[in-house]
Amino acid sequence: MEYSSRRPQRKDTGRRAARPVRGAAPVAEPVFPMRINKYLAWKKYSTRRGADEIIDRGLVTINGRVANLGDKVEAEDVVEVKRTGKETELVYYAYHKPRGVITHSPGRNETEIADLVNMPGIFPIGRLDKDSSGLIILTNDGRVTERLLHPRFEHEKEYVVTTKEPLRTTFKQKMEAGVRIEREQTKPCTVTVMGARKFRVVLTEGKKHQIRRMCVALFQEVDTLMRVRVMDVKLGDLKEGALRKLEGAEKERFLASLGL
Repeated sequence: MEYSSRRPQRKDTGRRAARPVRGAAPVAEPVFPMRINKYLAWKKYSTRRGADEIIDRGLVTINGRVANLGDKVEAEDVVEVKRTGKETELVYYAYHKPRGVITHSPGRNETEIADLVNMPGIFPIGRLDKDSSGLIILTNDGRVTERLLHPRFEHEKEYVVTTKEPLRTTFKQKMEAGVRIEREQTKPCTVTVMGARKFRVVLTEGKKHQIRRMCVALFQEVDTLMRVRVMDVKLGDLKEGALRKLEGAEKERFLASLGL
């Protein structure tokens, strides 16, 4: 089946009207020329990551010419997407990222999640740094990205952390109140001390290396860091490198929490 789109107007070519692909993530108001993968995301044909895949497969044309990765589109260009077979099922997985594996590594010679999972079209939502382990959501549904990661939604993420030195007596109080890291103040969080060098923390934001930076600001150094929960999805007894498909009530709760 073939779809086409044109802006601002489209001639009647006899083709069916363009229909958005489920799982697309919206992008900001367009500014032309626009990269072809961003254009497809804006038109809700696909996520940008998914767009790269269908472009690479030769399924996208610009003015009748097969598109290449990196091509740019003008407002008057005719972009067509050929799609065959059944519509892709939207799937969601809980994955236990091992320590030493990175989330994304464009152009880098390191092991990333995609190398281990090897599921075309499936990508991780958000990041978990190389030295951390634990739960990360994998999906082919681009709608999830903004709804899960944008700070305004304040979705909870829970971590279990051990430090190299015993926790200071004021650590819990100062951590929960919010910590100034560089020029930013973190939001209040919930901390449960589990031992002399171990604590559990629940955050509703996700600044880069946030927990590690907060600990450094409070004169503590992280030894191990594991994410054990994202909203209502729990890591549980999932082994390192293993994944679990979200199904039934767990999937329903996850999507409902995202408004999907």
